[in-house]
Amino acid sequence: MKTKRLSFLDVLEKVGNVLPHPAILFIVLIFILALASAVANALGLYVIDPRDENKRIVIANLLSMDGLVHIATSLVKNFSNFPPLGSVLIAMLGVGIAEASGFLSAAIRALVLNAPKKLATLVVVFAGIMSNLASDVGYVVLIPLAGMIFYSLGRHPLAGIAAAFAGVSGGYSANLLIGTLDPILSGITQQAARMIDPTYVVGVEANWYFMFVSTFLIVILGYFVTEKIVEPRLGSYQQEGIREEKKVLDSVEKRGLFYAFLSLMVFIGIVLALIVPSSSSFRNQATGSLIGSPFFTGIIFFVFLSFAIPGIVYGYVLQVFNRSEDVIEAMAKGMRSMGMYLVIIFFAAQFIALFSWSNFGPFLAIKGASFLKWLNMDSGVLLICFVVMSAAINLMIASSSAQWALLAPIFVPMLMLLGYSPEVVQAAYRIGDSVTNIVTPLLAYLPIIVVEAMKYQKDIKMGTMISMMFPYSFVFLVGWCVLLYLWVFVFGLPVGPGAETFYKGGF
Repeated sequence: MKTKRLSFLDVLEKVGNVLPHPAILFIVLIFILALASAVANALGLYVIDPRDENKRIVIANLLSMDGLVHIATSLVKNFSNFPPLGSVLIAMLGVGIAEASGFLSAAIRALVLNAPKKLATLVVVFAGIMSNLASDVGYVVLIPLAGMIFYSLGRHPLAGIAAAFAGVSGGYSANLLIGTLDPILSGITQQAARMIDPTYVVGVEANWYFMFVSTFLIVILGYFVTEKIVEPRLGSYQQEGIREEKKVLDSVEKRGLFYAFLSLMVFIGIVLALIVPSSSSFRNQATGSLIGSPFFTGIIFFVFLSFAIPGIVYGYVLQVFNRSEDVIEAMAKGMRSMGMYLVIIFFAAQFIALFSWSNFGPFLAIKGASFLKWLNMDSGVLLICFVVMSAAINLMIASSSAQWALLAPIFVPMLMLLGYSPEVVQAAYRIGDSVTNIVTPLLAYLPIIVVEAMKYQKDIKMGTMISMMFPYSFVFLVGWCVLLYLWVFVFGLPVGPGAETFYKGGF
């Protein structure tokens, strides 16, 4: 009798599945955090703020009277101000209409009826990367759609969710266009660079060349991991209770889709008329660009309408909706499916907020960065180590700007003195900031992914999710580091327009 050998991913899944339900896990983490903060505070642990040498960052005691008051008074605010909460619920109102009317099902069947199965993975990963231009639309819309697309193709829906999640979150920094994150990071980088050179300027486009090429790298790597590792490991999908989708559209459905897409095109035309003029109020009033504009700030409004309008039209053509009350009921049905999500994010929001208030995030980040600096290693090796360290810290601090605000004052000046430009250092940071998004429990959107996966596998646990996403994280990290090394140390290419690869004022 042969003994079945367990792979690393099997072991990772088994260990991870020992973890309790996500909501229970966050409750346990809150208690651990509270005890750890009390011990750290009693020991007087602190770090010096790299932005102000006269300022200490001290661990705050959550079990002190001030800590308990903060927990009690911030409970509602932590939940109601949780970043993705409003966006998800509003988007789901529109998605609920489109789903209840049958529009989404018909549109997906029309899309994938004759589409090659292999092409779907490439499209999903690429769409995930590009979706980062539009705030959290990738998490809210694309990931659920990817599961439906793979299911309609007869493939495992969890593989579709994984591929979309990898593109949206693991490829967060890659893009063909300049996104909303670029001006935030470049401003922090410029401030840090001016500690060495008071006149140094870091442009918004500082990493555009590198991130443009990185888009194609992540698409290829995401395709490889999905096709060769994740989907074969998941096996064929057989789930009772999910109705079989019709494969052929009838004449009524085709007519409904025609009018639905016609209404969508009219809506898109109206949106373009609102945002294309350079004087539009939906543009950034300071720069005239769509970057940092009211359009992207309010993108969920447009996402809601882009699902609601064709969904309503399709529903009335097929007589699924006969009264206005039917549309309201469809929205309510969509909200009922979000019950588990709300439970999970209530506790997740509390943990993330308390982790930030306790100062454990910056404490661990600065300690790790200081240790890496103390090693005094070769600059090339240091840059790659910096990527790895950023990836590790990203498991604890989910905010890109907050993490970079802490690391930039240390690593930008240090690597400038070693001869490397601030733009290159920023590009290295962005790699680390992306690749572990898909395996950190602190990602604000993780509950969305878990709930979507539960639709296809009700007993899915955190271990299964982590083991499913770990290959993407590892392969993205290795592949992206190789690209960075070749880009900087072999070819010496600029990472963006006008960006120097090496800083000439170094040692």
